[in-house]
Parts: sequence; structure tokens; C-alpha cells
Amino acid sequence: MTSLKVWGQKEAFTTQSPCSVVRPPAADRYSSSSTNVRNAAAPLEASSHGLSFSRWFNGSGWRQIIILSPYLWLIAFFFIPFLIIVWISLAKTAPVSPPFEFKAQFPYVYWEGYARLFTDTLYVRAYFISAYNAAIATALCLLLGYPMALGLTRVGRFWRSFLLTLVILPFWTSFLLRVYAWMGLMGSNSWLNRGLTAAWNMLVPQAWDLNSIPMMNSNFAVILVMVYTYLPFMILPLYANLEKLDNTLNEAAMDLGSRPSRVFRDITLPLSLPGIVAGGLLVFIPASGELVIPSLVGNSYDPMIGRVISDQFSSARDWPMAATVAVALLILLVVPTMIYAHFEAKAQAARQED
Repeated sequence: MTSLKVWGQKEAFTTQSPCSVVRPPAADRYSSSSTNVRNAAAPLEASSHGLSFSRWFNGSGWRQIIILSPYLWLIAFFFIPFLIIVWISLAKTAPVSPPFEFKAQFPYVYWEGYARLFTDTLYVRAYFISAYNAAIATALCLLLGYPMALGLTRVGRFWRSFLLTLVILPFWTSFLLRVYAWMGLMGSNSWLNRGLTAAWNMLVPQAWDLNSIPMMNSNFAVILVMVYTYLPFMILPLYANLEKLDNTLNEAAMDLGSRPSRVFRDITLPLSLPGIVAGGLLVFIPASGELVIPSLVGNSYDPMIGRVISDQFSSARDWPMAATVAVALLILLVVPTMIYAHFEAKAQAARQED
């Protein structure tokens, strides 16, 4: 009997005869077979996972990703920064960097900042001035914007596009440039101020003559520039709402003998309330927290809450108090909006059921 050794690349097989082969032990056979099964199953498992992911993405996955993306954006850039501001508001000013610290023992936080909101006249007065200026600016935007939005729905298609372009045209220029332009117009030596002063001197007795009308550094200037700035935010929601109204209701009411004023009061105005509320929120919320306009054209003795927050962060280096004021302002603005949205959703659901 002869023996023959056949050498492969890494292993050698010994044969006793051409017909008999010495096989490896059973344990080796089983271990090698299980290894081969696992190696063969790995790509199958990976391909099954890829196939299931492909099915999910092609089915409802892309919809879920698109729906989830705005929520991730809001969490990353709104909710998390808000939690950071709340965390800073519970600290206390300290000569460290950053300039705040917490208690060393439980409850680890300070509540004195929130108590100062109701005891310090600076913050109470700033909140009142902010709400007052924002409310007047919102009311003026509504009085000016409602006729403009209603007129946009009553003109032809060409003029409608042209007038809408004029409404959004100020957004094509820098916000700061527009504020600086108003600063020049309201200056004591501007053509607008000189013209208004001449008209005033012609209408009043000589004893009341003025050299110039004081416009700058006043609440009047703040409200005027805010009305100019936020007027498109009132016009566009109103136009979107009024455009969807059914004009046949107005025609039917006029055929039944109603006057145009009564048709507007009983039909057009009630149906446009969602647009009024939307435009009012879009104007009141940013106007109440405005910083640039009060800083440039306002009076430092009558600061709005946005300027107070900025001064606390930058000049006073009182980060906890600035964060406290910001949290309180956010609560005062967001909570009523959420309550309105809740009841509006319930009313809309009830209307759909009817």
C-alpha cells in the first residue's frame, strides 16, 4: 500500500490508496460546517436587512422621514435652546465665566429672578410698554391692512400680481436700511419733518409755532416704524383668507336687500376672523419682543422688553435675569397662542362634523 500526499495552498491531505481518503475528525467537520453556514448566512442576513429597509423606505418610510424632519429641526433649534435658557434662568450671577452659578446643595437652583419680575418696576414697566406699543401697532396694521387685502381680492389678475409684488417689495431690502431710512425721514432737518412743521404752523395760532416736530426717540417713532415693518405680515394672511371666501354669499345678501355695509358686517367680517387672528399674532408676537427698532428710534427711558433683555446680557452681564425675562416673555406670548389654537381646532372639528 502506497501513501500519497497532496499539498494544497494551506493544508495537506494524505491518502492511503487511490480509493480511500483519510477524513478529518467529526468535531472538525461539524465546526467547519457551522462556520461555513455562518459565513453563508451573514450576507443573506445583511441582504434581508437591506431589502426590508428598501421596502420600508419605498412604502411609508419616506413619508415618515419628511414628517419627522420639521420636528427634529424644532427640537434641535428651538426646544433645546429654550431648555438651556430655562436652565440659566435658575442660576445666580457670579464673577466667573460664564457669569452664573448654581447652589452647591439641594435644590441647586435660585428662584429670586422670577420673584424680581413682579417686584422690580423696571421689568413690569418694560412689559407694559412692550404690550402697549405692540397692541397699537397691531391695531393700526389691521386698520390699514384689511382694506388693502380686501382690495387685492377685488381687482383683476394682473393688478393683483402687481400689487402683491408691491406688498412684499420691502422684504427685498435690508431691514436695517429701512429703519435707517425712517431715522432720516423723522430727523429734525428732513423734508418730511419740515413739511409737517410748516403745515402745523399754518393751522395753529402763532403762539404754538414749532421749529420742528419731535419724532425721534419716542414711542411714536417706534410704533410708526413697527407698523411699516410688520404691515405685510397682516396683509398676506388676510388676503389668503379673503380670497377663499365665496362671493356668491355677498351677492345673495344684496339681492335680499342688505346694504353693502351690512353685508360686510354680517358676512365678510365674521368669515375673515381666522385671517385677522393669524395676522394679529404674526404682528403682535414679533413686535412685543422687538429689539432693533426701539434701540434705534426709541427712548431709553421707556425701554421695551427686548432692549431690557439685550442690556442684561451684554451691559449688566446678568445672564440669569436676562434668561428669566426671556422665559417669562415666551410664556406670555406662547400660552395664549396655544390656547387659541386648541379651541380653534376643536371648533373646526365641530364644523366638519356638522
